[in-house]
Amino acid sequence: MFHSARIKLTVWYLLIIMFISLFFSVFIYLGVTREFDRIVRIDEFGVTHPADLGERYIQRPVWDTEVLPLPKPADPALIQASKLRVIEGLAGINLLILMLSALLGYFLAGRTLRPIRNMIDEQNRFITDASHELNTPLTSLKTSIEVNLRDKKIDLEKAKNVLSSNLEDVNNLQFLSDELIKITQYQKPNSYFQFEKVLLPEIIKAAVDKIKPMAIKKNIVIKVNAPKFYVEADSRSFVELFVILLDNAVKYSKENKSVNITAVKTDSKINIKIEDNGIGIAKDDLLYIFDRFYRADKSRTKQQVKGYGLGLSIAKRIVDLHKGTIGAVSVANKGTIFTITVPEA
Repeated sequence: MFHSARIKLTVWYLLIIMFISLFFSVFIYLGVTREFDRIVRIDEFGVTHPADLGERYIQRPVWDTEVLPLPKPADPALIQASKLRVIEGLAGINLLILMLSALLGYFLAGRTLRPIRNMIDEQNRFITDASHELNTPLTSLKTSIEVNLRDKKIDLEKAKNVLSSNLEDVNNLQFLSDELIKITQYQKPNSYFQFEKVLLPEIIKAAVDKIKPMAIKKNIVIKVNAPKFYVEADSRSFVELFVILLDNAVKYSKENKSVNITAVKTDSKINIKIEDNGIGIAKDDLLYIFDRFYRADKSRTKQQVKGYGLGLSIAKRIVDLHKGTIGAVSVANKGTIFTITVPEA
């Protein structure tokens, strides 16, 4: 599909360039032939001004009585041959322009279509991944219902257990749909957000308040050391950013540990670190943690932490929209440090 589109776009480039080139070629040819015709008329009918003859006219003093020879008339065959040479020259130039335009047009068509192709490929990957993730709880839900419908001896207690399991699958589906809606919203243009000057500690406090019930269950203390720095941010999405990172920090931390949030200013940048004492992230996984639907094997198998691998992808998008950067360093079984750098307001 993209190859044919690239060819079509190249053809359109060629048509536009050659139209302009031929237009100027005709203009140049008409100008040159008009000059040739003027010279012929001068030779045939004579002139009254020396400048019209150029170097062929030699001005003599008024007392010089020597009769000057008339200029030799221009040869019509020579004029015609000159016109043909002009046509051949312009044709050669246009042929060269055609070949160069074909090469450059094909290259530029590829560059023009590349962002569109990347976007469509990204969209297709997103649809494929989302379909795969949706299929898992749907399959589980369908299988459970079908098996128990065929059970003629099912009692009330077993039915309640089935409904409880089904409800869990429904909750997983709802959670996934909410995450998909969020990541779709963050793909919208910047006009979707309302950027304003906000106080960083207030943003962090709002996020901590949302995560605190989960932290209390695991007896995890969230320590905050953030001076009164101001950032230009969309309050809602910036709170969401810290909720995502703190949620990960608490989920993957061991009980009776702490999560530390610190903020320092370097030049005109605010560096925010969120450090946990959890299971850490393998070195090979660090390269992909911000990809959609990516979850490290360790978190899936040993920790059995619920999630679909969309949180960090959403966090990355939020940071990008705030013209900042996000990265992570981790040591297995010791913890992970996420670092966010955003401009100071």
